[in-house]
Amino acid sequence: MTGAGRSPARDSGPLLLGVRHHGPGSARAVRAALDAARPAVVLVEGPPEADALIPLAADPDLRPPVALLAHAVDEPGRSAFWPLAEFSPEWVAIRWALEHGTPARFIDLPATHTLAWQEREEREEREEPPADGSGPTDGPRPTDGPGATDGEQVRVDPLAALAEAAGYDDPERWWEDVVEHRGPGEQDPFAPFAAVADAMAALREGSGTGGHARDAVREAHMRLRLRDARKEFGDAVAVVCGAWHVPALRERTTVTADRALLRGLPRTRADLTWVPWTHRRLARAGGYGAGIDSPGWYGHLFRTPDRPVERWLTKVAGLLREEDRIVSSAHVIEAVRLAETLAAMRGRPLPGLGETTDAVRAVMCDGSDVPLALVHDRLVVGDVLGEVPESAPAVPLQRDLARQQRSLRLRPEAPERDLELDLRGDTDAGRSRLLHRLRLLGVGWGEPARSRGSTGTFRETWRLRWEPELSVRVAEAGVWGTTVLAAARARAEADATAAGTLAEVTALAEQCLLAGLPDALPVVMRALADRAALDTDVGHLAQALPALVRSLRYGDVRGTDTGALAGVAAGLAERIFVGLPPACAGLDADAAQEMRGHVDAVHTAVALLVETPSAPSSAGHGDLRARWRSVLRNLSARDTAPGVVRGRAVRLLLDEGELAAGEAARLMGLALSPGTPPADAAAWIEGFVGGGGGLLLVHDERLLGLVDAWLTAVAPEGFTDVLPLLRRTFSAYEPGVRRTLGELVRRGPGGTDGPAGQASGTPGFAADPDPVRADAVLPVLRLLLGPDAGRHHETTDDNRLAGVGS
Repeated sequence: MTGAGRSPARDSGPLLLGVRHHGPGSARAVRAALDAARPAVVLVEGPPEADALIPLAADPDLRPPVALLAHAVDEPGRSAFWPLAEFSPEWVAIRWALEHGTPARFIDLPATHTLAWQEREEREEREEPPADGSGPTDGPRPTDGPGATDGEQVRVDPLAALAEAAGYDDPERWWEDVVEHRGPGEQDPFAPFAAVADAMAALREGSGTGGHARDAVREAHMRLRLRDARKEFGDAVAVVCGAWHVPALRERTTVTADRALLRGLPRTRADLTWVPWTHRRLARAGGYGAGIDSPGWYGHLFRTPDRPVERWLTKVAGLLREEDRIVSSAHVIEAVRLAETLAAMRGRPLPGLGETTDAVRAVMCDGSDVPLALVHDRLVVGDVLGEVPESAPAVPLQRDLARQQRSLRLRPEAPERDLELDLRGDTDAGRSRLLHRLRLLGVGWGEPARSRGSTGTFRETWRLRWEPELSVRVAEAGVWGTTVLAAARARAEADATAAGTLAEVTALAEQCLLAGLPDALPVVMRALADRAALDTDVGHLAQALPALVRSLRYGDVRGTDTGALAGVAAGLAERIFVGLPPACAGLDADAAQEMRGHVDAVHTAVALLVETPSAPSSAGHGDLRARWRSVLRNLSARDTAPGVVRGRAVRLLLDEGELAAGEAARLMGLALSPGTPPADAAAWIEGFVGGGGGLLLVHDERLLGLVDAWLTAVAPEGFTDVLPLLRRTFSAYEPGVRRTLGELVRRGPGGTDGPAGQASGTPGFAADPDPVRADAVLPVLRLLLGPDAGRHHETTDDNRLAGVGS
């Protein structure tokens, strides 16, 4: 070491800087110690395979939080992360080394062993023998540190033990008091590390590895790397690692003993790169998180060494003002005073996050936790997303995805946001195809959401949120191809071949159209035709038809050739028409409800199919709508069909105008006759009046009278059986509809309420429309629709919506 590095507070030999991972106080102390010591090499806890990635940390386009990602070459889904924030001591040490031209190296257990250990542990959890036939072994397991993996249980928390020894019940508060609140330049720069090292040594004397069984192996590898560095640079070596490991690195062991611990470790080929990370992920203790409760607060402490409380509360006030809360500078002043008073009363050197939070709640939030939750989400945790330069190693699929994200102006962002797409535009259509292709590959960057405005098929709404794990999903999807298009096509073809049910293949066909994968459709269509020919279950066919018809509509709006799909859809419809009536015989209550859902789905699908331009002509396949209506008539009169299905068939025919109201009343009267069991009659009513919001009974008093007369005639012993069915049916109606029905029943059949009620038989409705009042609406409609409103009734639904929007 140079003269500047010698201090009474530390021994001669390597400079061991024991830190708390992701601690801003530790990060500042590391920089101060390195400035004072000026080492010839800096060793950092991390996978040695990432040494070649260290120079990228000097790239201005590499902005933390970031993480080192290691994934198995043969199985990209098997991965491990080493997250680093701007306030992580390891990141500060790497940046210091790059700024001063000093070599920096990682010394932790190689990722090749870490990933192989994961595989072995998962296999042992499944009680599967290793591939080589040997039995499972109880090897050590690495736990703490940035690269800790799932399933690890830390039995001794060093911070908690030291905090308890100091009389603190909160390890975070103890750490803030003794480390984070140390100002820059205080005391000897090496003193805090010497004190923490002595404390850890005393702790490890009584607990050994503290339940961290893998640490023995990790620390053996660290000592070997440290010996190599000392041979090359002498004692001018600085080591930045978790404070828990410092006593082990001080320990005098032989090279032979350390190598013996590393002998026989499992291996797997691994690739490493930098990937973006988020503050929200740092705040998660499980999964790929780091267990930092307040990364936003820690980042503020690291960036703001002077007057951190005042600047923090000013930031909080700005956020609350953006949310239209009245917060003035006087509120900030009072909050600062309250935080300082609370710190003094609690015996703390400076206000911490607890004191500032209490002050914000009392002064700026009027005691409410609702705005305080916003402060915690936006500031204490935050949505900071790191960035990685293009020069970072990446699989070809990742590079193609980044290129498309730039060309489509669709940046990955950590906060969740909704994206509205108009598929008539080239850019939005490209965005839609990209998001659908990624979903097909298992990269869930976006999820479809319900559109708040137009319901036309040219509109799509997506809920986007980029999570760090998606980088693993992209690497994993790289086995399917080097571009998003090629990978999605290969994945679709493979899924079609492996699909086990007809519904899976039809859903895949829909995905192919949404994702713009026409080259994959031939394979999907062959699989679809094969499974449709072999599947005789009407329920499966009924589930498959709606997806195919939706695909036809999507293909129409995207300009995709869907002729093959139209033919298959028509063939499925024909098979459903033939097989549905026999399939409705002998069903129990649950199966009858399921069949009713199939009838509704097929009814909607047939209506869309015959209105689709690419649908088959009537000459080739007959009139599908007429055929379907014939099936419904058959079901309505079929005694072997469940009541809920018969009632539903009658209702659909009535809505289509194929059944007169008098005929519907006659069929209802037959279904509700005294000879019909009450439970069957209630099921018929559920099928007939279920759905539609109950407006049918509001507007047709004759049908309501039939239901009322039947219900009042049900015997008391049968009433308890039908009541649950009726409550399930009528509880789905809007409160206003239920009130109207109740008023109509109270007045009784033919009840009147003024001239309108006398004329129509239904309160509030006249017998005939009033043309004078109707004409008064026309000027407003012309103003809304424009001068060419007359031509809109001839367009499709999508074009009509487009005309209104323009």
